[in-house]
Amino acid sequence: MGLSKEQLLTQLQELQIEFSKYEHPLVLTVEAQAKYVGNLGGGLSKNLFLKDKKSRFYVVSALADTRVDLKVLSQRLGLGKGGLRMAPEEALGEILQVPLGCVTPFALVNESARDVSLLLDQGFKTHEHCFFHPLSNDMSISLNARDLDRFLKSIGRDPSYVDLEATPTVGKDQPPDLAALVPSGSIALPDQAEKQSSSEVPKEGNTVSVSNKPKTVSAKVVNPCIVGNNTKGTPVKNVCSSGSFADVGKFVEEILQKTSELLLSEIKEETIGLHGEQLSAVVCDKLQKNLNSDLKNLAMIFKNTAYTEGFHAGTQHQPTRW
Repeated sequence: MGLSKEQLLTQLQELQIEFSKYEHPLVLTVEAQAKYVGNLGGGLSKNLFLKDKKSRFYVVSALADTRVDLKVLSQRLGLGKGGLRMAPEEALGEILQVPLGCVTPFALVNESARDVSLLLDQGFKTHEHCFFHPLSNDMSISLNARDLDRFLKSIGRDPSYVDLEATPTVGKDQPPDLAALVPSGSIALPDQAEKQSSSEVPKEGNTVSVSNKPKTVSAKVVNPCIVGNNTKGTPVKNVCSSGSFADVGKFVEEILQKTSELLLSEIKEETIGLHGEQLSAVVCDKLQKNLNSDLKNLAMIFKNTAYTEGFHAGTQHQPTRW
């Protein structure tokens, strides 16, 4: 269980950090927060929780009007153009231990976030005070960059301020300028560990084995028409009719249909207010996460259908023996 809002505020008071607090309804976007504290002066903050391909996590905290290009930031960290994406929602609970909409530098107070890298917008230093959620998005607190630094140092963090809109050249003679901010180790979520261990053991019904003896084949073939659950726990409809996956065109159409349905379902009310780069990253992450299981099932169905077709063809048309 992570630190509560009340515990965080008490910790700030014990550090003699001056701050002002403003209670308001739950908000999920900077635009919604601005309705309640935007008229008070100071800088509003937007906060991104990101991960790279090696399961290393990052919190990027920036002014609301700072443009954060994830492709450029990824290159500056030495991760390539597509090395960063939005972290999965379950990581909020497992690592930062905060709900959706509550990511801020304060979330790094929890021990579970000790290996998460923090990048702060240097623009924070140009404002007399800035607004952040104190682990809960039903309140905003304002404080200046110096006091934010004092808090971060109290939990063993050395604040790193970055010009997030800079676009330095990265190449052979220009190494990534932010490479030092890449975490040293990856973080494995519990469900990831379970998936990895389960994937190492072949599931019954998904294997095809060929013995060493000539002309002898034993196989367990999956029924090409499967009814099961997708990654969200909702029933998956019967995805094919008899023999449909012998047709490559129908196989591709099924993939495109599933992608389109999921894309439309993920453009929800809570994502409409996100900025362009945030929205695209969220949708891409959702697509990859939620389509992963379905597409694996479709690929396995296609594979086993192809095998079955070939197996039957081989048994029905035996070559003439001389």
